[in-house]
Amino acid sequence: MKKLFVTIALLLIANVGFAQQNAAFKADVLRYLEVSGQSAAIKSLSKQIATQIPEAKQAAFLVEFDASIKDFLSKTADVYMTEFTPEDMKQILKFYDSPVGKKLTSKSELLLEKGKTVGEEWGKSLQPMMMKYAQ
Repeated sequence: MKKLFVTIALLLIANVGFAQQNAAFKADVLRYLEVSGQSAAIKSLSKQIATQIPEAKQAAFLVEFDASIKDFLSKTADVYMTEFTPEDMKQILKFYDSPVGKKLTSKSELLLEKGKTVGEEWGKSLQPMMMKYAQ
């Protein structure tokens, strides 16, 4: 009986330790999503999506949308946690804390806008090709 109690106690202690490590890992992933600009990109969608909602209901929509972002980012972090180790994430964060990482972050919105322009131009150039093969 004593062995069973000791085994259960050790399992509970190990589980608590793992949960704390997991929480720290998830916090690092969430920080990565923030410093990399991914969180901001998701949040910026709210303005674009809100234009499709009647103006009288936009404020209520934005409150609900903002609340859903937290859950979305949490689930996104879970995905990253399956592909990266805690040490990987520490190295990634180290990069984002470096001068070049900070520069990349500061340019992310500009790059996104310029990238959209390039993507739109490319999409337009595909139309004749698609027409050629659609016939």
